[in-house]
Amino acid sequence: MPPIPAFIRSNPKLAFFALLAVAASGFGQTFFIAIFGGALREEFNLSNSWYGASYSGATLLSAFVLLGAGTLVDRWPLKRVAALGVLLLCGGCLVLAFAQSAWMLLPGFFLLRFAGQGFMTHMGMTTAGRYFTANRGKVIALAALGFPIAEALLPTSGSLIIEHSGWRSVWLLAAGLLLLAVLPTLLWLAGDAGKESPQEAQETSLDAGDYTRAQVLRDRGFWCLLPAALMTPFVVTAVLFHQGAIADERGWSLSVLAGAFGGYAAGHLLALFFAGGLVDRFGAQRSLPLALLPMVGALVLLAFSSAPWVPYVYLALIGIAQAGTGTAGSALWPERYGSTHLGAIRAVSQASMVFSTAASPLLIGLLLDKGINVMGVALLLAAIVVAASLLTLMAPLTAKQQ
Repeated sequence: MPPIPAFIRSNPKLAFFALLAVAASGFGQTFFIAIFGGALREEFNLSNSWYGASYSGATLLSAFVLLGAGTLVDRWPLKRVAALGVLLLCGGCLVLAFAQSAWMLLPGFFLLRFAGQGFMTHMGMTTAGRYFTANRGKVIALAALGFPIAEALLPTSGSLIIEHSGWRSVWLLAAGLLLLAVLPTLLWLAGDAGKESPQEAQETSLDAGDYTRAQVLRDRGFWCLLPAALMTPFVVTAVLFHQGAIADERGWSLSVLAGAFGGYAAGHLLALFFAGGLVDRFGAQRSLPLALLPMVGALVLLAFSSAPWVPYVYLALIGIAQAGTGTAGSALWPERYGSTHLGAIRAVSQASMVFSTAASPLLIGLLLDKGINVMGVALLLAAIVVAASLLTLMAPLTAKQQ
């Protein structure tokens, strides 16, 4: 049996709990749900606008609900939180599997987006940030490996099953996998974590000087740092969603784009092996603006060149930035505010992330419809990223960081 890596040796079960929770969130992520788009529109005779509006509406509603439900990670034992997240995600799979009319897509999408993109991701990253201190960045990077693992396995396997057995069978298999494999494993890995009583938690919070969510929302530094933490999902969603329009203007073929997405995944995956160590060494707040630099370079390259090699390089740079900012952004809140109320604090940033991913495709779509070319859009996005990076310099360190 291979030795346990030193940075998770203090609690390997919780480290792998975080990794599995993030990977399981893939069943509610856009990269998996997107493979059902054609089948669902054909099955229920839906227009693109109706289908898109229902998905966006469910996503936005999930963000509002997460603001309240995200605090459960602070108040409930981890086993109970895991059971809730997996059962809701399983419920979303079953609603879609047995949907007989278009209106049933609405609760199905809501459960998938809330439990998958929202709650399971939130639970995994909060666990990584709360139960590890000295090597928090490395553990968060380990948990974030769940994203590329899910990206590599779920869309490909789901597409093959759709081709041979139909789209409903995929959702039935997903529900079975969640219920029979993911849930028991998470419950075993969770152990007795989070069973501290509310009174003990309050006393720990007072002794450690940890911030409550209300205190965080009154902290000017939080609002200076939040835009930088949101930049990667904002830009990545906008660029990937409108990749077809970008490719048409630049003259890139679909085969070139397919290969370039391999570079994006590789950049994301490889950078995760280094991002955690950098965050642990330099601190999350210092690392966050630095991690955005590859994204600025990617957008400037996209703006000024249409060479055939550009998609490979700019998407790889975006993947590197996603790994760095994802790790730094998740480590930032426990580093700055402590871990006692981390679930409530992270719920704000997670819900804000969902809002940003709903807004960016609409914003960039409006600009493209107005005749703004790829150069203009890319330079505008680069300027927004630079502004968000500079804004972090206005956030003073908290007492905990000092």
